[in-house]
Amino acid sequence: MQKRVAEYIRRYRLLSPDRLQLVALSGGADSVALLRVLLLLGYRVEAIHCNFHLRGEESDRDEHFAEQLCRKWGVTLHRVHFDTRTYAELHHLSIELAARELRYRYFEQLRKDVDAERVCVAHHRDDQVETVLMNMVRGTGIHGMTGMKPLNGCIARPLLAVSREDIIRWLQLLGQDYVTDSTNLTDEATRNRFRHHLVPLLQSFNPSFSEHVAQLAERMQDAEQLFNQAVDRLREDVCTKDEHSQTLRISLAALQTQDTWRTLLYEWLHGKGFSRTQVEDMSALIAALPATDKTDSLTGRMFSSATHDALFNRGFLLVERHAPSLPLLRIPEWGTYVYRVADDDASCPRLRLSMQPLTDAYTPSRDTFRITLDADKIRFPLFLRPVAEGDRLIPFGMKGFKLVSDYLTDRKRSLFEKRRQLVLADAQGQILWLVGERTDNRYRIGGETKTVAVIDFLSSPTASRS
Repeated sequence: MQKRVAEYIRRYRLLSPDRLQLVALSGGADSVALLRVLLLLGYRVEAIHCNFHLRGEESDRDEHFAEQLCRKWGVTLHRVHFDTRTYAELHHLSIELAARELRYRYFEQLRKDVDAERVCVAHHRDDQVETVLMNMVRGTGIHGMTGMKPLNGCIARPLLAVSREDIIRWLQLLGQDYVTDSTNLTDEATRNRFRHHLVPLLQSFNPSFSEHVAQLAERMQDAEQLFNQAVDRLREDVCTKDEHSQTLRISLAALQTQDTWRTLLYEWLHGKGFSRTQVEDMSALIAALPATDKTDSLTGRMFSSATHDALFNRGFLLVERHAPSLPLLRIPEWGTYVYRVADDDASCPRLRLSMQPLTDAYTPSRDTFRITLDADKIRFPLFLRPVAEGDRLIPFGMKGFKLVSDYLTDRKRSLFEKRRQLVLADAQGQILWLVGERTDNRYRIGGETKTVAVIDFLSSPTASRS
């Protein structure tokens, strides 16, 4: 047992011998074996016990056992209590998912607080087999076949090299007792049904079944690395990313030159929360495009996940994170103002408004984000805000009104760009400036202008214009 675990740790470089390691200790056989084997291998460890208060007296029994075990072996124990049911109700989660979120969030915070290298959890080879089978039954691809990783961020799994039977036999040799979670003996949880019924059935066909599935998961983890490298290389041929908006632009024409374009599309989108069904629907739309139409017929079709939107726009699929609602900034007078779109002022843009006399040396600004207007025509307070339905202006050089939405459509702006578009309006609600696009003709510099208003939109607080 010790030799196999030590070799597994070395093989995957899971733990550094000179760093503190945390062990998730429930009191069950697996976590007790993990604690004992790491101590015997000479690692400096501290334990964590989570009491989720889901099993009444049994939960308190487990905590007491963990406390006694750590006292016996001189191990520092960190304990935390969770009101798991209330958390699950508040966040609309299953009890299982709520407990997972609570414990892993606590694990990471504690790891940082005590400067530990890893949090070691006691998943073993049989857990790995159950995970792969559950993924297969639900429907999965290459990623689901990899099962649990030996190292996932700062979560280490040193016991994936051994089976539950190995663990029980080793604890018996040590004379080490442990507690049993009674819920693991029932068939209520899906995993338990796999453990009690499906796995034994498959082992009746081949006694080495579990070992073979665990080996398959390891091979698939290697294959996944090669697969990811190929996907990343092909992304460079098909996708670009706007560094400012972080919008991913997928060229539909370039995408369809790839024989495996449907798989590539899924790989680029599933990590952004899109389901397989959503990606299949997008793929069907792309595949149905006539050979002569790669631009406009899908424009405006949008799909949304919990975190991202995917928008068809003029021959591209644009993907970006859900945009937060843009605030309204009230500007009472001349000066410099922070447009607070983030908690950190240092990363927020600035709006700077100043006046200067009109002289013979005056030249109109040709900077996209600097405008010059007739200062005497401006009525404070001004308002910097996102575009609203019904907004209209008289674009510079024109005579009649035009809806802002129509103007942006004529400029071939996508829905994503439209919802990020800002306007600067005056006290009467008249738009002075479609920021970065065009000013209103009513505020232009004319023969009667005496004072020039200079307005800068500085996307970076460190930017300056002379």
